[in-house]
Amino acid sequence: MARVIHPTAVVSAKAELGEDVSIGPYSVIAEDVVIGDATEIGPHVVVDRYTTLGKRNKIHSGAVIGGTSQDLKFKGDRSYLVIGDDNIIREYVTINRATVPEAVTRLGNGNAILAYCHIAHDCILGSHITISNVSTLAGHCEVEDNAGLGGYVGVHQFVKIGSMAFVGGWSKVVKDVPPYVKVEGSPLKVYGLNSVGLERRGVTAESRRALRKAYNFLFRSELNVSQAVEVIRKEVEPTAEVLHLLDFLSRATRGICKNADPED
Repeated sequence: MARVIHPTAVVSAKAELGEDVSIGPYSVIAEDVVIGDATEIGPHVVVDRYTTLGKRNKIHSGAVIGGTSQDLKFKGDRSYLVIGDDNIIREYVTINRATVPEAVTRLGNGNAILAYCHIAHDCILGSHITISNVSTLAGHCEVEDNAGLGGYVGVHQFVKIGSMAFVGGWSKVVKDVPPYVKVEGSPLKVYGLNSVGLERRGVTAESRRALRKAYNFLFRSELNVSQAVEVIRKEVEPTAEVLHLLDFLSRATRGICKNADPED
């Protein structure tokens, strides 16, 4: 299949297009853009400078990809947006390139970013993440693999959301969300392990039991985070998931949401 570029699209001669790329009506592809093989760009899409898209991405109507940072400190320096393969970016999503000169806003592979979401400057997203409609990540956020955000979630700048965590809709996220937990609300509360997600992702029963034990020390005891970490290291089976949880806690910079619901 050859490239298909609608005659009303504006594509810079300095953009690099892979094989089998399609670009819909009235879309604009700026210079210094790289678009990988078999990527589909819908109508009225803008792909701005210094953006790289991998293979087989699908960008829907009205999305603005690689727009300049909205950070008031941004001085127009060269920075980048890099998106991997097999991502779905739905209608009117906006994803900004980095504020810091030569830095990167980055998305991995197989993500689903649903309509009207915003991913701000310098965010780092892993792979197989779902972000539901009208949710917003402020600058410098990190979201690990297989996490999920419901609709209308607001995430404060510099927040980290751990692997396989799930954030319920309409939540206000101002502290780091540890891996493998369910959280919701404003203020945010923890509602147990994301048991369904863990099982779907093939986490073993042994590791799920270990995570439950770690969860109880972290959220259902009188221990503070540092004390809970020490107990987990001594008393919980060090499965890969438990070790990742401990690593995440060591890197948390905004404190973690620790307000566990009594009914979790």
